[in-house]
Amino acid sequence: MKIKEILSVLEEMAPLAYAEDFDNVGLLVGDKNTDATGVLVCHDALENVIDEAIAKKCNLVVCFHPILFSGLKKITGKNYVERAVVKAIKNDIAIYAVHTALDNHQYGVNKIFCDALGLINTKVLIPKQNFIRKLVTFTIPENAGKVRNALFNAGAGNIGNYEDCSFNSKGIGTFMGNENSNPQLGKKFEFVEGEEIKIEVTFEKHLENKILKALFENHVYEEVAYEIYELKNEHQNIGMGMIGELQNPMNERDFLLFVKEKMMADGIRHSNFLGKEVKKIAVLGGAGSFAINNAIQAGADVYLTADLKYHEFYQVENQLLLADIGHFESERYTKNYIVEYLRKKILNFAVILSEENSNPVKYL
Repeated sequence: MKIKEILSVLEEMAPLAYAEDFDNVGLLVGDKNTDATGVLVCHDALENVIDEAIAKKCNLVVCFHPILFSGLKKITGKNYVERAVVKAIKNDIAIYAVHTALDNHQYGVNKIFCDALGLINTKVLIPKQNFIRKLVTFTIPENAGKVRNALFNAGAGNIGNYEDCSFNSKGIGTFMGNENSNPQLGKKFEFVEGEEIKIEVTFEKHLENKILKALFENHVYEEVAYEIYELKNEHQNIGMGMIGELQNPMNERDFLLFVKEKMMADGIRHSNFLGKEVKKIAVLGGAGSFAINNAIQAGADVYLTADLKYHEFYQVENQLLLADIGHFESERYTKNYIVEYLRKKILNFAVILSEENSNPVKYL
């Protein structure tokens, strides 16, 4: 098995197009055409994790956080990033990062967070913008079903919990071919007027090339008429953070103690208790101060995230309980999810969960 075959599975799990623009995801180090010997899944691809990969004969390290985030002008081993990269290159180990590609997935980091707390009725807190496009095309009635099904198979027509969604309308189309034409209907220089079906489907923008390939391969016309529009609709299943509900409301103190136990947090920093039951919970794994107002607007009783600064605790204005449970802690189950996913998709192959704890924050 080549490394690129494993990367294809990883991109099914967390499409790179879902990642934020600021992020650095995908294959960071290595040659995707190399034969894979094993996969080591970790939170951070530090030097000790590369050592672990060497010892366990894994030449692909799949990490959550990208070890290469900002650009490197020199690789001399002077810091922890360079040392990890140098060791990986010397030992022919590839490094692949998922980060916000998995953050933004509906079954990714924040769904894992919600599931760990037993939250129900979950939905995305900040839906992704400018991610949906619409294809409009026209064909004869006899060809409409074939075209439509090909577009569905290519990933078009998914809206929320529904698949194979399209709108179809009848109309009259006209055309006349020139001397270079080879018309499916009529003859050269003949004015043709006939019934056509207008097909409209939406799709995620990164699927555009695949959608168009399916359209061209299954359309009967020599010249395929089509239009693509960018939509302002939010993508309800892709985005940052999630909000859900506890099955049974709890008081604030008991809830934070519950979170501490479930997420194995050594400490939780939080804003003032408001003296009310909590039921609606917003979560965002990793640094999530930017979403405080989104959590308030969504009507959350509690917002769980990490890396909060002093003045950000004032920002809630007693509108909800704000809690910082720790960056690593909020994402702690992510690598377990990746391992389980790969083991289901790639049978009889070594997919190993790293035993290294890469959390740099310690508590006294």
